[in-house]
Amino acid sequence: MSLAEAGDETALDEWRVAWLGRRGRLTAVLRGVRDLPAEERPRVGAGANRLKSALEDAVAAHRAQLHASAEHAKSIDVSLPGRTPPLGSLHPVTLTRRHLERTFRDMGFDVVEGPDVELEEYNFDRLRIPAGHPARDMWDTIWVADDAGDNGGPRQLLRTHTSPMQIRYLERRQPPIRVIVPGTCYRYEATDATHEWMLTQIEGLVIDENLSFAHLKGTLEAFVRRMFGADIETRFRCDYFPFVEPGAELGVRWQGDWLEVLGCGMVHPEIIEDAGLDPDRYTGFAFGMGVERVAMLRYGVRDIRHFYRNDVRFLRQFEGRR
Repeated sequence: MSLAEAGDETALDEWRVAWLGRRGRLTAVLRGVRDLPAEERPRVGAGANRLKSALEDAVAAHRAQLHASAEHAKSIDVSLPGRTPPLGSLHPVTLTRRHLERTFRDMGFDVVEGPDVELEEYNFDRLRIPAGHPARDMWDTIWVADDAGDNGGPRQLLRTHTSPMQIRYLERRQPPIRVIVPGTCYRYEATDATHEWMLTQIEGLVIDENLSFAHLKGTLEAFVRRMFGADIETRFRCDYFPFVEPGAELGVRWQGDWLEVLGCGMVHPEIIEDAGLDPDRYTGFAFGMGVERVAMLRYGVRDIRHFYRNDVRFLRQFEGRR
């Protein structure tokens, strides 16, 4: 047994006696010094005494360590329940996004995701926003450095909205379509209390036969009632988005003020036709909302920048929320 393996006082004493006791191994060496030639006795004796001193110091240090461990054990009440370590909680934007997804799933929507780095074709061109179109000024784009784009190939960018998934989804699926697309979007713009350069958006798309603006209005009003309560007051106002016609914004009356919640409209017939569908047979509607804006309403947050400052004091307010 080595000294390090002596786990209590009894084992430590056994080790000390085995090495330093009257009949210990080192004691036998010291007694045998007198039998050595005279010229070797000083060297062997001095070395043995140094070893004895080192072993005595090691025994004392190990004994002190055992005493400290014993005192620490006495301070622990093993009958008490263990302390639960802090586990953290979900971010308020994540909480809101999951709540929105559950709400739309309950209404019969599928949930899909798309790429953060998008092609110019899907982000703009096929959404009726060609190069030079004034509507591109609505999105301050962050372009991705790309050799293909420099050489005349397709340009890439950080998507400015989740609407490109309208086109990607229509390429793969046939009506009836009822889907939402959550994801992060990026815009090169100044930040303030209601604007961030990075935002989370949820895009919605519904395509089927004989859909009208009444279906859009009924779906979104049902969604708003599920989110904010049955007594919430809503309004629709005309707005412009290149890929819908007509376009509108949905607002709710919140604490006495009208607040915009989302943009929406009927899918433009050209987009339906480009997807290989008959626009005389199929119609649809689309909508998009900022999850941070909904979180601000839901939790009473007045500055959108709080969400991404990583201030633990702010984030701890949402512990235990769902």
